[in-house]
Amino acid sequence: MQDTNEVPTTPSQRASGGGLGTGAIIVLVVALILALGIGIFAGWAVARSGSTSSSTSTGSSSAATEQDTVRINTIQQFQPSVVQINISTAKGAGGLGSGTIIDSRGYIVTNYHVIAGATGITVELYDGTILPAKLTGIDPLDDLAVVQITPPPHMAVAKIGDSSKLQVGQTVIAIGNPLGITQTVTSGIVSALGRNVPAGEGSYIFNSIQMDTAINPGNSGGALVDFNGELIGVPTLTIISPQFNAPASGVGFAIPSTRVSFIVPQLIQSGKVTDSGLGDMGIEGSTVTPRIAFLNQFPVTQGVLIDKVTSGGPADQAGLKVGNIIVQIDNVAVTNFTAFNTYVMSKQPGTQVTVHFYQGNQLRTATVTLGTLQLP
Repeated sequence: MQDTNEVPTTPSQRASGGGLGTGAIIVLVVALILALGIGIFAGWAVARSGSTSSSTSTGSSSAATEQDTVRINTIQQFQPSVVQINISTAKGAGGLGSGTIIDSRGYIVTNYHVIAGATGITVELYDGTILPAKLTGIDPLDDLAVVQITPPPHMAVAKIGDSSKLQVGQTVIAIGNPLGITQTVTSGIVSALGRNVPAGEGSYIFNSIQMDTAINPGNSGGALVDFNGELIGVPTLTIISPQFNAPASGVGFAIPSTRVSFIVPQLIQSGKVTDSGLGDMGIEGSTVTPRIAFLNQFPVTQGVLIDKVTSGGPADQAGLKVGNIIVQIDNVAVTNFTAFNTYVMSKQPGTQVTVHFYQGNQLRTATVTLGTLQLP
């Protein structure tokens, strides 16, 4: 099965990473300045000269447009709530990422992969103040985590918006610390909505926001902001081009704020996810390939073979058994277990799905009411 909203399983690059060392960052920045600085500034000077000449001849104004003004005001309003997260590990390595203050008690949302393996965490605020932070809770599946600082006076707190209202083509702004270059702002548009993206290391971003806003290592856990000045996503990863083994230009993904709003309160209260909000059928399965089908004399050459059924679970109650081969769910053909499982998890618990399966050589149909996925 291929969910039409699922991004193909392609190597991806976390937009941050606890693995980005501060030493490497310094070397990289210095190298970039030495190698490219003269050309960059020369190009800027030429561009400015040309634009001045053009402006003089045409009489056009260089004043900010109305959209520029909105963008500038949005950035100035939101930027103080974005922080840099620095970690240390048992091996002595360091790394960094980004985060957004979302609660007046000092709670900061970031990506799980930013703080994974950390033995120490500090947070650098917008004004340069560095404070120790403690880990509050983690959600590896959604790649979310919450850390907490002691709130300083006059701390800025971001407002979480509603990502379900986003539209393709809408302008969005990313704020973070790419490559350790603090408080960097980039802008782009929403490229697509509802993407299901495997993020590696057991993480999965459901209904993600795809955008062409530039994000790089260090952006992870930061802010994706709309023109209302609200957090509508958490930038997480970019896709790696399999042909060139390099980040694909303008193809980034963010965790939608609707998921953040659902998960973060649980992490603050319990330190873990107590209600995943994801569908579950209560089975374990494996992908049927033509070779496996030939060796086992199966009646079909693709599908999902049920290896285990949870006693009393949704599939058990619907009459599915070990050895059945699921070939279709609703109107979607089932081609492999990963895509099948993604489809199920993307549904709300309580949703009824129609499953077509083979029991021996007989094709049968069952209606399954999905339960709630229990996260480890």
